Amino acid sequence: MADPKGFLKYGRELPLRRPIEERKLDWIEVYEEFPADKLKNQAARCMNCGIPFCHQGCPLGNIIPDFNDLAYRGRWRQALAELHATNNFPEFTGKLCPAPCESSCVLGINQDPVTIRRIEETVALRGWDEGWIVPEPPESRTGKRVAIVGSGPAGLAAAQQINRAGHFVTVFERADAIGGLLRYGIPDFKLEKWVLDRRLAQMEAEGIEFRTGVNVGVDITAEELKANFDAILLSGGSTRPRDLPVPGRELDGIHFAMDYLPQQNKQVAGTWRSDLPQITATGKNVVILGGGDTGADCLGTALRQEAAQVYQFEILPKPPVTRDASMPWPNYPMILRTGSAHEEGGIRDWSISTKGFSGTDGKVTTLHAIRVEMTPPDANGRRGFAEIPGSEFDVEVDLVLLALGFLYPQREGLLADLGVELDARGNVRTDGEYTTSVDGVFAAGDMRRGQSLIVWAIAEGREAARAVDIYLSGKSQLPLTRAVALL
Repeated sequence: MADPKGFLKYGRELPLRRPIEERKLDWIEVYEEFPADKLKNQAARCMNCGIPFCHQGCPLGNIIPDFNDLAYRGRWRQALAELHATNNFPEFTGKLCPAPCESSCVLGINQDPVTIRRIEETVALRGWDEGWIVPEPPESRTGKRVAIVGSGPAGLAAAQQINRAGHFVTVFERADAIGGLLRYGIPDFKLEKWVLDRRLAQMEAEGIEFRTGVNVGVDITAEELKANFDAILLSGGSTRPRDLPVPGRELDGIHFAMDYLPQQNKQVAGTWRSDLPQITATGKNVVILGGGDTGADCLGTALRQEAAQVYQFEILPKPPVTRDASMPWPNYPMILRTGSAHEEGGIRDWSISTKGFSGTDGKVTTLHAIRVEMTPPDANGRRGFAEIPGSEFDVEVDLVLLALGFLYPQREGLLADLGVELDARGNVRTDGEYTTSVDGVFAAGDMRRGQSLIVWAIAEGREAARAVDIYLSGKSQLPLTRAVALL
């Protein structure tokens, strides 16, 4: 145990965010450096519980009390080893994960939980700074070849694990750069892309081949893929956005969030073609529909593009600030979360339903909305929304961004050509070993489970890698990720 009285002596403390007016002028990460002595105090708050519920909160089964104790004692390299035993990319999760582990922290019953995510990130970044994270190529090769379609966190985690098992791995990505939403979805103020590129360089040095600009199912057929590889892992993500079928949806100026965010990422990277029109919020009245992380990413991006005004509307009611009886510990609480973007400006509002849009000369000028309230549960426990009479209102708008989540993966092309079965939600159906209905074809991540968290994507990639290794070799030395998490 780090410090038996640590949770009594120290309160929860996080790194400071850079001044708002400063960070709105750039695309650099918003957080300032956290002093080592303060991090040590945060690690000291971990109680090394007899039953560490933080484990059940983490889909990866990260060995949290152990690396907290090692960080407290300054044994950074051992702490890094503990992290890498369960998580290929702790610097990604340390920056982006919503930290369900912290929601399950026993200390969180009556105090603020341990800052697990920040400790994790600091350990990983220390490993890079000290040169401890180096390529780990396999000692020998099996001669088997595996194709991974999609280079988001699930595909990358699977690629590193399968490669370290000795199989040759080729990762196919239809975009012009590797990373999936890490590259073209997460704004740079949350994840600067050199952080991603550094890990990709390690993976390339380990022998993984990355092929960008390849739309599998179009540029390479399903039959060619099956003929040239011994196994295929589908990790392309849940890419079909949820639309809003209301009058006026066809007007110019209404866009999906994932048509908007990647363009700014390319602008920051210097790869956006100047001859192409860009969706931009500069000088515009912007409405973001959707109150989740993607909506917040759109908010921070629009503010940096110097929008005139930004609104973020959510159809659900405003969540409570703290847990209530409907979300007891250690369940993940649906409470009000204020990200860095919400501090920077804009107007958030809840219980709003969009009735339609109107415009002039084919361009959106007005959003028509009404306030709603949730109805009592029906016989199946489902609740709906009832409009509040007389609460209609309009908002003048030049740009509408739909951040309403995702439905399922793209079915046309590869999935249809492979003939894999889909589940009731339209995702790729698999058995308990991540095996699809087609022999030698596996699936993991959002393509299999639906829209989810980065930590779930990495966990699924690791588990699918073990299933692929067993399929190719008859056994596997790769770890049982969920077996750890469910202890």
